[in-house]
Amino acid sequence: MRQVFVTGIGTDVGKTVVAAILTEALQADYWKPVQSGDLDNSDTIKVKKLITNEKSVFHSEAYRLLQPLSPHAAAQAEGIEIDLNQINLPATPNKLVIEGAGGLFVPLNRQSLMIHLIQKLNVPVVLVSANYLGSINHTLLSVEALRARHIPVAGVIFNGKPTPSTEDYILQYTGLPKLLSVLPENEINQQVVKKYAEVLSTHLNTIA
Repeated sequence: MRQVFVTGIGTDVGKTVVAAILTEALQADYWKPVQSGDLDNSDTIKVKKLITNEKSVFHSEAYRLLQPLSPHAAAQAEGIEIDLNQINLPATPNKLVIEGAGGLFVPLNRQSLMIHLIQKLNVPVVLVSANYLGSINHTLLSVEALRARHIPVAGVIFNGKPTPSTEDYILQYTGLPKLLSVLPENEINQQVVKKYAEVLSTHLNTIA
């Protein structure tokens, strides 16, 4: 995978941790196109603190919005509108991990959703699925939405306490590979990210 877009089945499912793991595993660059709120501790800053390799470059966001709201609402609060034509892949010879905001149908403006940005960037997706009641529905809906728009899905990463029956159903129904399981951790730090990155790297080499 030279470029990959990390998206989730909803908000707070672990996309940033997964993005950090992928960035470390691939020694890739990292880019968050749209950041809403928490600018002093943005997802870019968080991922940068979790990475130990010296190859990764962290590219500036296309939009840095002050309010911790849906991107369209945060932009509206500042009197601007997010323009997908102004969001372009950063120029880099390295691999690139891109992190979205929220789920696929998070609105960016009155006409465009996060999934439309993925289409524009034309990169495959890694889908993060958290284990909770209802996650089968949310995961399958996400996969269906991606496939309806002919967006390739590289695989699923599960986050949280393992639920084998749920994971097995999702994988069997979608036919997608499981790339990794991220278990509950007392703390997410560089050592934890590196541990998962080594597991993921081995798996990616196996399926490459």
